[in-house]
Amino acid sequence: MRVPKRLQRAARYLWREWIKPLGLVAIIVFPLKSAVADWNWVPSGSMKPTILEGDLVFVNKLAYDLKVPFTLQRLADWDNPARGDIVVFFSPHDGLRLVKRVVAVPGDTIELRNNVLLLNGKAMAYVSVNVQPYAKEIYEDARAVIAKEHGAGRSHLVMELPSHRGPRTFDSITVPPGKYFMMGDSRDNSFDSRFYGFVERKQIVGKANRVLLSFDKNHHYVPRLGRTFSPLD
Repeated sequence: MRVPKRLQRAARYLWREWIKPLGLVAIIVFPLKSAVADWNWVPSGSMKPTILEGDLVFVNKLAYDLKVPFTLQRLADWDNPARGDIVVFFSPHDGLRLVKRVVAVPGDTIELRNNVLLLNGKAMAYVSVNVQPYAKEIYEDARAVIAKEHGAGRSHLVMELPSHRGPRTFDSITVPPGKYFMMGDSRDNSFDSRFYGFVERKQIVGKANRVLLSFDKNHHYVPRLGRTFSPLD
């Protein structure tokens, strides 16, 4: 059956003007997104008040190593995640990409006593922070407690939700070689290493260090312009 010339011209037009250019863009962009830089949509509040639901965070995939595009195989290593880093990794529980904070690195001994973190036998220091500036975003519990945690690498905010009562205590454990212990900053509302154990180094995708865009998912996805390109501590 002979294809009408009109359809042949339309097919050539689609190939020349749309399919071929988009294909070339995909060939360039997708490997870069896989191995160099990416973004991660955050749907939950497990990292509040540092990261909010609806934040789109930038992921630096070259922060620690260079991987073969579309794989977890590393071509070169130049650094390892440090205590306090916010990282994106594949969950040992179900393989989903998660955003959490590194609280212990290989060789560290870690313990939790009533939401007080002990690292290598030393308790972290906590300084209370006024909740009022965060009140609009902390809708889960009006009694939320926010403090700044000091003593494990980078100082950062953590949050306690009295009504949630997450796992606030666990016995001392030592992080094995090549593995990391992750926790969310919202300590009573985070599915993290307290549930699924250590995270292998090879499962860590990259470092999250900035909010690109933010949308308030609880108020019709109104943009939070004040969070655009804001750094993550």
